[in-house]
Amino acid sequence: MNILVINAGSSSLKYQLLDPESGVLLAKGLCERIGIDGKFTYKAEGKKTLDAIDIPMPTHSEAIQAVLDAVADKENGVISSMGEIGAVGHRVVHGGEKFAASVLITDEVMAAIEECNPLAPLHNPANIIGIQACRKLMPSTPMVAVFDTAFHQTMPARAYMYALPYAWYEEDKVRRYGFHGTSHKYVAGRAAAMLGKKPEEVKLISCHLGNGSSITAVDGGKSVDTSMGFTPLAGVPMGTRSGDLDAGILQYEMNKRGMGIDEMLNALNKKSGVEGLSCVSSDFRDLESAAGKGDAKAALAREKFAYEVKKYVGAYAAAMGGVDAVIFTAGVGENDKAIRSMVCEGLEYMGVKLDAAANDVRGKETVLSTPDSKVKVLLIPTNEELMIAMDTAGIVKK
Repeated sequence: MNILVINAGSSSLKYQLLDPESGVLLAKGLCERIGIDGKFTYKAEGKKTLDAIDIPMPTHSEAIQAVLDAVADKENGVISSMGEIGAVGHRVVHGGEKFAASVLITDEVMAAIEECNPLAPLHNPANIIGIQACRKLMPSTPMVAVFDTAFHQTMPARAYMYALPYAWYEEDKVRRYGFHGTSHKYVAGRAAAMLGKKPEEVKLISCHLGNGSSITAVDGGKSVDTSMGFTPLAGVPMGTRSGDLDAGILQYEMNKRGMGIDEMLNALNKKSGVEGLSCVSSDFRDLESAAGKGDAKAALAREKFAYEVKKYVGAYAAAMGGVDAVIFTAGVGENDKAIRSMVCEGLEYMGVKLDAAANDVRGKETVLSTPDSKVKVLLIPTNEELMIAMDTAGIVKK
């Protein structure tokens, strides 16, 4: 069964066509500038690449149609007919407390997703537009919603509740939700396989490190705690997001600088993190280069990031009563050997022994720890699209 995976934004749409059983990627691409002038990209093995060609896309419907036309094109396509697409898996950012797993999309499900819009006002409405466009063009093809937040719905109340007035939770749904769930679920499954065990037999700490970063404690295949919170602003410092901080800073700086709450949140989301601390960039490669040239603030930003990740690793090991493996994934986790080394340094007391030679690698699934390391250190490239496809196939086959 081939699965079309759709990740719709307000003016863009990423897509992949995959076989979830074999993991083979048939085609992928991007629709950009939807509602403006329309740019379409298509890549498939052994086929002609279409690189940002002009295609009118006044709405997401035209974007989806361009995708369908490309994958089924007689000369350049990868399937012979639309009937070879068994289902469509849609990434949906927020499922609130309503969705603890992926679900077949119905009118009732669509209404429930819309009810979660206030929790993700920039993402959920765009995800809904993509779903609506696909349902219109492919009315007989099953559609599945796969939620970023669903994997974390197994957290116990002691992990997801905030020490705030309880009415804020009851009436306003203020709680820790967590994100990157699809990525954490995928690498946790791969980690168990690498360890030769069943998911329910292992305790894992998944470090999804990139421009957006989150750490998740996975016990027995279930998320039991995660660093991102009510929004993706919480947790470790990120590219431009502050991560955890003392909320009293907001009042202090807003009063001192005459800032409104929207201006403050813009600063916390877009002007903070390693970019704010380094005064250089949100890109860790730029920071590494600057630090190598003696830039002290760039070096500090990298050290601060690794330090905060390390603290979460230690905290989650304590929360689970031990850990079998620490996983590094996503852009920084997969490619920045120095960050991995800084995170692991000092964790020898936990049984972590990083192999320096093994750690000299980028983007390859491998074991980074020494053979005698009690806690394994794993590099696992994430594949959220494949996880969405696997979840979608599983729901459709039920």
